[in-house]
Amino acid sequence: MDSVGVVIVSHSLKVAEGAADMVRQMVGEEVPLAWTGGNSSGGLGTDVGQIMSAIDRAWSDAGVVILVDLGGAETNSEMAIEMLDEGKRGKVLICNAPVVEGAVVAATEAAGGSSVDVVRRTAEEYSAR
Repeated sequence: MDSVGVVIVSHSLKVAEGAADMVRQMVGEEVPLAWTGGNSSGGLGTDVGQIMSAIDRAWSDAGVVILVDLGGAETNSEMAIEMLDEGKRGKVLICNAPVVEGAVVAATEAAGGSSVDVVRRTAEEYSAR
């Protein structure tokens, strides 16, 4: 059974890498994980193409959840999802949860074999506490 993939999108590459490092140390390698941060010139920002690439790297037939840090990351993630093939589009969800805590909770839930909807809901419920 495939685990739901997790994508971390931050305006800062270092923040994205750090959050991904925490996920790996706490959950291990069983969950597909990818991250992206910064714009194409190395500054703060996000890039739709880089987000699409991260979705591909974390792809799982079980789906993918995306954790974002700020509004621009969410907007660009939504654009990246819209540009995916129709068969993939419905399996990629954005979580309304903090990047670090949400990514760890989402990956932990995914490692247990939960569906993409349950993974998203669990991360969002955790952040509402």
